[in-house]
Amino acid sequence: MTPDGAVWRTARTPQGTGTLRIAGQASGDTVEATAWGEGADWLLDTLPLLLGADDDPAGFLPMHPLLRDVAARRSGVRIPRTGLVLEALVPAVLEQKVTGTEAHRSWRELLARFGEPAPGPGPLGMRVVPSPSQWSRIPSWEWHRAGVDGRRSATVVAAARCAGRLEETLRMSPEKAWRRLRAVPGVGAWTAAEVRQRAHGDPDAVSVGDFHLPAIVGWALERRRVDDAGMLELLAPYAGHRHRVVRLVELSGLRPPRRGPRFAPADHRWH
Repeated sequence: MTPDGAVWRTARTPQGTGTLRIAGQASGDTVEATAWGEGADWLLDTLPLLLGADDDPAGFLPMHPLLRDVAARRSGVRIPRTGLVLEALVPAVLEQKVTGTEAHRSWRELLARFGEPAPGPGPLGMRVVPSPSQWSRIPSWEWHRAGVDGRRSATVVAAARCAGRLEETLRMSPEKAWRRLRAVPGVGAWTAAEVRQRAHGDPDAVSVGDFHLPAIVGWALERRRVDDAGMLELLAPYAGHRHRVVRLVELSGLRPPRRGPRFAPADHRWH
């Protein structure tokens, strides 16, 4: 986001690279968008999906008082759909088993070295993600230099080599898409759910295996810490909208009290 309140986004679309600028209007119910590059038309055509226009909350009944309150205060919240699978999968893989700070640093360094300059007059330094072939050709020492261990880099390379097959999941049922994503070595339940949330706009995908999420959901809904099984039990009444519930819980700001030290980052660049 720039100081004028506009949100800028770059993407490698099926039609080529593009840059998108989105700005809200004073009325609050419309946005103004401008795009540049070969992918400009694709970005503008799919903008409604990115803003959640295709998300249908019908059938979602927030039974818990907290969910009713947040849903009422955030009635405009929708689940967005980027429509770009590999773009969602690579950062999700980088986030596996590390802190957010580490993952964001790795993402920045990889884009700085292997991404392309963004088309158009965007903010200085904006980059477009590498193509599938570019991801697959990054040498092992460059992954290491960016703080990405061999297991995660191998997963990204494997996904890049079957990128076309992964993009096909956008037209599949949730069950078939889940199986195809999980077929990539190194893509587990957590990563597949993150991709379905971001690229598919799936309102029911739950990030099982998250280090913090079960405790957050358990504390918000029952004031107690739970594990993955306990979280799924609490979310079961909201089948079809479980990710929506998690988003509302996150927006509530409620967190369990901290116990013990925070997770310490591990810098993979120096060993």
